[in-house]
Amino acid sequence: MTKSEVAVVRFGDHRLPRALAQIPAVDADGPDPIEALLTGVRRIVVLGSDADLASVLTRLMRAELLDVEVARVHPGLRGARDARRAVRGSARRVPLVRDETGTAVVGSALWLPAGGAAALHGEAVVDDAVLFDGEVAGVRIEPTAQLPGLRATVLGRRPRVWVSGRAAQLGTTGVAVVRDGVPGGRELKRSTFYRHTTGWLRVN
Repeated sequence: MTKSEVAVVRFGDHRLPRALAQIPAVDADGPDPIEALLTGVRRIVVLGSDADLASVLTRLMRAELLDVEVARVHPGLRGARDARRAVRGSARRVPLVRDETGTAVVGSALWLPAGGAAALHGEAVVDDAVLFDGEVAGVRIEPTAQLPGLRATVLGRRPRVWVSGRAAQLGTTGVAVVRDGVPGGRELKRSTFYRHTTGWLRVN
């Protein structure tokens, strides 16, 4: 893969690792940088957090461009190792998890009590399995690298039990949704995370 086929999207003021120094790069706070990169680029290298990577995948998903390979470089000490892998590594398709708003999640999502409530009240299912019915402290949902695509667990329960499936659905009196560490803008009564019809090409 030649350097012209790779582009870097940098979030924040993180320093570019040496392995990425000669690759075209744009700062994510510029005017629509991801759109500017899509034409003719086979691989995008994201320098940033889980939420930053999720924002790139969200754009690719909405533009139906999930054949673009995507690599992740963590800021800080892991950056040099990640950068070499980002340029030289191979890509494989893995499940892409999104919610009903069309927003991708790459690290984890949380369902938490809303409005200062002490507990999350409602019912959640993963595919056909009941995750909880009643009151819980919250729920954590994570994408998985293999099918069916995601797993979920109730927070605070011991031992921790994960339930895997294609979709996790919640009906509740009120929930605060956190996606990759970023709180949602409003309280919801329903929330769903599920495997998108097409996975994304993750560079390993």
